[in-house]
Amino acid sequence: QVQLVESGGGLVHPGGSLRLSCAASGSIFSINTMGWYRQAPGKERELVAAIAISGNTNYADSVKGRFTISRDNANNTAYLQMNSLKPEDTAVYYCYVHGPLVNAWGQGTHVTVSS
Repeated sequence: QVQLVESGGGLVHPGGSLRLSCAASGSIFSINTMGWYRQAPGKERELVAAIAISGNTNYADSVKGRFTISRDNANNTAYLQMNSLKPEDTAVYYCYVHGPLVNAWGQGTHVTVSS
C-alpha cells in the first residue's frame, strides 16, 4: 500500500501562486506516475498534471504555461507549482500515484482563487 500526504493549498488572489506537495510512503517501489486531478463544485474530476518516473510530463490544456509539475524521486515527493492562478482554478486538488501494483489517492487539498 501507498500513503499520500498532501499540503500547500489555500486562498490566493487571482494572478497569485501556490505550490502543492504530495509525499508518498509505503510501497513506493511500484510507483510510476505521480500527479494531480482536481474537482470543482458541480464538475467532474479532471486531470491537471502528471509526471512519470522518466520525467515525462502531461498537462491539461487549461493549465499549460502556468503550472509546472516536478518530482523528487529520492524523497518520493511530487510538486505542483501553480502560477497566474485564475478563479476557474478553484477546486479540490487530489494527488494520485499509479503503477503496475498500485493506485492511490491523497485526501485532497482546497485551492481557492478569489479577490
